[in-house]
Amino acid sequence: MEFNKKSIGHLAIFTSSLIFGVNLPLSKTILPLYVDAQMLTLFRVCGAALLFWVLSLFVKKESVPFKDLLLLFGASMFGIVINQFAFLEGLSRSSVIDTGILLTITPIITMLFAALFLKEPITARKVLGVLVGLSGALLLIFGDGISVDGNSSLIGVLLLLSSAISFALYLTLFRGLIERYSPVTLMKWMFLFAAIIGISIYWRHIATFDFTNTPVIAYLKIAYVVVGATFFTYLLIPIAQKSLRPTTLSMYNYLQPIVASFIAFMYGMDTFGWVQILAAVLVFSGVYIVTQSKSRAQLELEQKQKQS
Repeated sequence: MEFNKKSIGHLAIFTSSLIFGVNLPLSKTILPLYVDAQMLTLFRVCGAALLFWVLSLFVKKESVPFKDLLLLFGASMFGIVINQFAFLEGLSRSSVIDTGILLTITPIITMLFAALFLKEPITARKVLGVLVGLSGALLLIFGDGISVDGNSSLIGVLLLLSSAISFALYLTLFRGLIERYSPVTLMKWMFLFAAIIGISIYWRHIATFDFTNTPVIAYLKIAYVVVGATFFTYLLIPIAQKSLRPTTLSMYNYLQPIVASFIAFMYGMDTFGWVQILAAVLVFSGVYIVTQSKSRAQLELEQKQKQS
């Protein structure tokens, strides 16, 4: 049973990471040509909120006490509001290569936060796994796997860093909350809070957005961002959170530059050779090593067995 739960968790976060990987180059094709970062984020949070609330009509309703609603508000701030608004704004001000580099620090930050807040041990095997995965991602980025598409501003880099830190905090601080409710219940409230906050801050962008002259291809790409890279992925992430440790979850971030490179290859914008293959091997090896590292519960059980 435990094996099945973990397998489902790995499949969920793997699928989510693939979708996010496609989202990175796709979003760059419409930012800021057809839509700015603030408006695209509004599309994401409002569209996902609507989809989750509609989906909630067809699943078992769960009662959420007020204290947990407050926690869900906090989870929304770290997991969606700061994470997504900072990410898309940072992406619009940064090159793909710098974005890829900054994505690779999320597992390191998550490992440190898991040790700080969850008392998860930083074992030698876990560190090795993170470094192996990191080497694969950096090999791809610096080995011509992703093309440079412009310069990055300091504010863009800082926003991407804020996004990484925010998501790492979400993975570690709210793990207990995630385990108590179904993904639909969690996300319908989190995205509702995110939509309210987003509209209250960026409502002027809605009034000035040119809905009539935006081409159909841009709307199709926005639909992918909303339905695929927001609704579907955020439905999968809590499933993975219930069975996988935060550091393991964040390790799948290393897949995103590989997917972006493969997309570039598919569209004839780049080649796919030994660099990409070796990078993929290193990333998957890193994920495997991290999954084999011992959790706090396992180490405590071994200690008790030694004492007895």
